[in-house]
Amino acid sequence: MGTSKIKLVIVLAALSVLGVAVIQVFWFQKAFDLKEKEFSHNVHLALQSVSEKILRYNGHKNEGAQIVKQLSSNYYVVMVNDEIDANILEVLLKEDFGQRALNTDFEYGIYDCVSDQMVYGNYISWKQSASTSESILPKWEQDNYYFGVYFPNKTGVLLGQMGIWIFSSLVLLLIVIFFSYTLFVIIKQRRLSEVHRDFVNNMTHEFKTPISTILISSNVLKKDQALPQDRLKKYSEIIHQEAKSLKDQVDRVLQMARTGKEKIKLNHELLDMDQLIKESAEHLAIQHQNPIPIHYNLQSGNCKINGDRMHMSNVIFNLLDNAMKYSNGKNTAIEVNTKFDSKYLILEVIDNGVGISRSNLSKVFNKFYRVPTGNIHNVKGFGLGLHYVKAVVQAHGGSILVNSELQKGSVFRIQMPTHL
Repeated sequence: MGTSKIKLVIVLAALSVLGVAVIQVFWFQKAFDLKEKEFSHNVHLALQSVSEKILRYNGHKNEGAQIVKQLSSNYYVVMVNDEIDANILEVLLKEDFGQRALNTDFEYGIYDCVSDQMVYGNYISWKQSASTSESILPKWEQDNYYFGVYFPNKTGVLLGQMGIWIFSSLVLLLIVIFFSYTLFVIIKQRRLSEVHRDFVNNMTHEFKTPISTILISSNVLKKDQALPQDRLKKYSEIIHQEAKSLKDQVDRVLQMARTGKEKIKLNHELLDMDQLIKESAEHLAIQHQNPIPIHYNLQSGNCKINGDRMHMSNVIFNLLDNAMKYSNGKNTAIEVNTKFDSKYLILEVIDNGVGISRSNLSKVFNKFYRVPTGNIHNVKGFGLGLHYVKAVVQAHGGSILVNSELQKGSVFRIQMPTHL
């Protein structure tokens, strides 16, 4: 399946899951609103009944006025316009709330017109005996006798009555999490597959040239037994060099395989980085037919690092080799800087080559990763060099950073602890 189709499937699947989640939230809200309306309706009926019973107890009657007012989602006031007995009020509230299955804790208070304040209140719990509450119910600015009822746990009670909705929402949440993780794994495996495919393609290109050269040279030696000594030596050297190139490539792959499974073993010795840089540059110049000139600004002084000569030489070689491979061919320059900063030696390899895009910059140290170039393989390599560089630097207790910009070049900066 192509990349565009995979992206389309992922987008459609994500939209489908998002749609289901939105619908679930919508109907959950609708169900909660319905429960809330049902609760408020029952509270209105209960309080209306309580007020009528109080009026009848006082020898009066309700003339059809709407005496129950809801001031907030969980606070109600009842305009009795008559004297209220607190003991009778509490008994009536418990009775009418119980008849309508309003078995939730509530708090009530009575407003006294004479003192113009709430004079009595109590917190009623259905799970334990009633206890006097220290909280003060808000006063409603009306010149009448009234009492207020407050339900502090209303939302929790309503949610407790929506068990099936909460369960279905949790199931949907688990499905979304599982689906998201599945998409993440699919995308990761897709990228891993692309990296492995690129590695196989690069390895094929790397091995194809020396193998073809060895076959051609061996066929010449096989067919022409009377070759002059100089030509025989030339073909022998070609076979030797190409076989050595193949061996180096295989050793590099095997070395990277070992570094991924076990810790890099280091043979520590005191190293002069400035000298090591020049030696690595000389070795690199031998391998490149037209090496790019390197400008040195080596100011590390006499400070040395405690490291492995072979691995650190390979680190410098890889950085310089990359700078040459990815040059833009026009006014190319490579600069190598060293300096001593506090307890660290700083090494910078700077080039003005093709650079690396921001989207690829964070991946350049991944194993087998190479900046995509389509089907063009004009730069040899397996995508192992920078991964190896980072592994060696970290094994020495150092760190490596890279800054780059397309068509402007790159800066690789290594910080290594020194041995003074």
